[in-house]
Amino acid sequence: MSSEEALGSTLSNWLSFNSWWLLLPFVMLLVVAAFIVAFVLLLYMISPLISPKPLKLNGAHVVVTGGSSGIGKCIAMECYKHGAFITLVARDEHKLVQAKKEVEKCAINDKQVVLCISVDVSKDYNQVESVIKQAQEKLGPVDMLVNCAGTSISGKFEEVEVDRFKKLMEVNYLGSVYPTRAVITTMKERRMGRIMFVSSHAGLIGLFGYTAYSPSKFALRGLAEALQMEMKPYNIYVTVAYPPDTDTPGFAEENKTKPLETKLISETSGVCQPEQVAKVLLKDAVQGNFTSIVGPDGYMLSALTCGMSPITSITEGLQQIVMMGLFRTIALFYLGSFDSIVRRCMIQREQSKAAEKRE
Repeated sequence: MSSEEALGSTLSNWLSFNSWWLLLPFVMLLVVAAFIVAFVLLLYMISPLISPKPLKLNGAHVVVTGGSSGIGKCIAMECYKHGAFITLVARDEHKLVQAKKEVEKCAINDKQVVLCISVDVSKDYNQVESVIKQAQEKLGPVDMLVNCAGTSISGKFEEVEVDRFKKLMEVNYLGSVYPTRAVITTMKERRMGRIMFVSSHAGLIGLFGYTAYSPSKFALRGLAEALQMEMKPYNIYVTVAYPPDTDTPGFAEENKTKPLETKLISETSGVCQPEQVAKVLLKDAVQGNFTSIVGPDGYMLSALTCGMSPITSITEGLQQIVMMGLFRTIALFYLGSFDSIVRRCMIQREQSKAAEKRE
């Protein structure tokens, strides 16, 4: 073999060897990608096996606080359409009677019953416990409790009356604690049940004008997380619902005194119908999902703020991990927009005051 042939052979071997090393990262990348895809598919397949069994609503006893109007009433109607027995709890007896008539129109058999109880669930625990006991004596043990009683107040921090902060914590937080406390013992004995806490988007993000409202809704999440950890061994599943602005009597009342900044920020996400919201919330509660959200804004907020919240399926956790960075980037633009709205309103207000002084 000549020296030129030997040199050519050596060069060819060297190029072949180095080409393999150049391709190695791409091969490894393909192997890793294939492994990830296979792993995700495996998790997707086994996820239903670790999720709780759905609650059967047909013949179940569902208690709905705040059930005389809005989302609560619509949830009661949805449950009735599935054959449930309903206990409506609210303060206003007249509204309860009207709500009962609307719910009864959704019956699917002549055995179903709608029971109405007029009580303020935020005042006296003993009274709440007593009426829940009466409801269970008439319609059987509570299978699902929907804590929908609540109220909203919006306004600048220094303009909200001090006693309003206490009032919102009583209604929105204790108004959910008391009914839950009244049903939990029986649920643990039966080793089954569903408990829903209806929070709000304002329970995921603090916004201008909600210094009194947001904390009372944030509190429900802390309660739900701790309670879920206690109740899971007993096959009792807790759901925290974060509905967006919804076209209800409460929302209409809130808009009468809502600051301009709050209105402009709220308008960025639109308003949902209570029937639509009720269907989504009920489906999640029946499935035993810890978090219930409506629409893309709600999905993004829940993923961004998931923290140490429990998950019902592995795929849910994977989605949160994958989407976190993208959602955080989008959220920063939203926050910048909200800050801009607040600054513009402040400047306009100051200019108006200056103009009034000159006149």
